[in-house]
Amino acid sequence: MGVKLKDLVVVKTIDMESLRDRTIGIDAYNWLYQFLSVIRDRFTGEPLRNSKGQITSHLSGLFYRTAKLLECGIKPIYVFDGRPPDFKLKTLEERRKIRQEAEEKWKEAVEKGEEAMKYAQAAVRLTTGMKDEAKKLLDVMGVSWVQAPSEGEAQISAMVKSGQL
Repeated sequence: MGVKLKDLVVVKTIDMESLRDRTIGIDAYNWLYQFLSVIRDRFTGEPLRNSKGQITSHLSGLFYRTAKLLECGIKPIYVFDGRPPDFKLKTLEERRKIRQEAEEKWKEAVEKGEEAMKYAQAAVRLTTGMKDEAKKLLDVMGVSWVQAPSEGEAQISAMVKSGQL
């Protein structure tokens, strides 16, 4: 939800080896948005696409990062957000407006031949189709995922508390 936890949580850097043979819960939406934001052409901001023109940045990032976790002996469980709580709806609407404005600025920058990456990153949209593609990729990879009823972070917390993670 964009809550700033840095003042509440002690930051501790760990190496991948310390997570070997452990199961970790991952906020799927957070990672998918990250991949959609950074796996792009550095100047125009265009996302990675397949030969049919479909966006694949999210799948590329998900595949390679998940493969790295598995290679390190880490068992990931991806948790996908469900219906947002009512108190978050205003925030989501504000984010939608920001994305729309960024998309307009992105198109203008591309037309002018200016660097457009920063606008492209702010215009990222995660579609239902992209979410479904990510789940299918995880299924093919044999990696577990969970559909949360609401917030993914809350689902992961509940799973940790109940000993599932």
